[in-house]
Amino acid sequence: MNRINPGKLLMTKWSAVEPKRKERHFIVTGLVRNEEGTIIACELEAVINKNVYQVDWQELKDSTSWIMGWK
Repeated sequence: MNRINPGKLLMTKWSAVEPKRKERHFIVTGLVRNEEGTIIACELEAVINKNVYQVDWQELKDSTSWIMGWK
């Protein structure tokens, strides 16, 4: 399980364990917050083609799907 501080999540690098559509490396380019200011999701931008995906930030804790950094 990856340990994540949601306040320091912006501009971090991540690698997908199982790439889809040849997209393996991602950068967190945005954070989605609720009315109280709590982070509920993040925007991951694929490095290879600049596609942006919104995922629940807690999914990044799953080390069977995501690895911190570019590996």
